[in-house]
Amino acid sequence: MLNLTGRPPADTRSEAAQRTLTSALLQAAALLGVAQAQLAAVLGVSPATVSRMASGAYLLQPDRKEWQLAVLFVRLFRSLDSITGGRDDLSRAWFQSHNHGLHGKPEELVNDVESFVRVVHYLDASRALV
Repeated sequence: MLNLTGRPPADTRSEAAQRTLTSALLQAAALLGVAQAQLAAVLGVSPATVSRMASGAYLLQPDRKEWQLAVLFVRLFRSLDSITGGRDDLSRAWFQSHNHGLHGKPEELVNDVESFVRVVHYLDASRALV
């Protein structure tokens, strides 16, 4: 339903954003080979919550920490996807391998918020060179 401005009401846009980010997060995690339990640890939610996300019964909430971490995860994926030219196998290999510049495996580093941000900044800097 449209209002007088020709746009959907705010709650509809918010739900659309929730659906979009939840879907993008789940797709990025799947392409990087991240299991639901690990994704739960990254987001700071229970594995049951991620399971409900996957079934469509739960959407990420914009006012929670999980939203910000999901945005970072999708940003990580998009940067990596850009660097690897859309090669999911290369993105997955990079994510799961030890990185000397980061002093660890990105798939493990994303479990700590500070290290997670460092991984995203590393990719942003690398992407700027491409």
